[in-house]
Amino acid sequence: MLKITQHVSNEGQPDDVTVTLTFEQRQRSRARVELDDGNEAALFLPHGTVLRDGDLLLAREGNRIRVRAAAEPVSTVGIDDPVALARLCYHLGNRHVGLQISRVWIRYQHDYVLDDLVRELGMNPILESAPFDPEFGAYQSHSRGSSASGTGQSFPRKP
Repeated sequence: MLKITQHVSNEGQPDDVTVTLTFEQRQRSRARVELDDGNEAALFLPHGTVLRDGDLLLAREGNRIRVRAAAEPVSTVGIDDPVALARLCYHLGNRHVGLQISRVWIRYQHDYVLDDLVRELGMNPILESAPFDPEFGAYQSHSRGSSASGTGQSFPRKP
């Protein structure tokens, strides 16, 4: 079993294998995971590490493992009005909901209570199965793939 111990810079480095994980799984620093090739691996990452889609991990054995965000139940709200987008982000943010944000939609982990709130605001959430890769909070601004601050947290890629 591979022992994955490092979150490394992913620029210009090939990967040997991939691992597809839900957002909940990508927040665990210690876990047993199944790689996409069917082999097992163990995560031994610094506490507080949150993995992003596309991140590169390094096993003690030298293998490079690329992280892929798994499709999972999410609610997606299409929005073509920037003010409506900001308003919805404000209301969901007040509930400390993780959001994946684009110019024309937002996505959050499916929750029927949140879907009702979105409808009350005059928008229509769509339940779908898609990768979920939310924004990090304002206080999680550590450099990507680095644990210089001692937390081991990574920083999201720029859009």
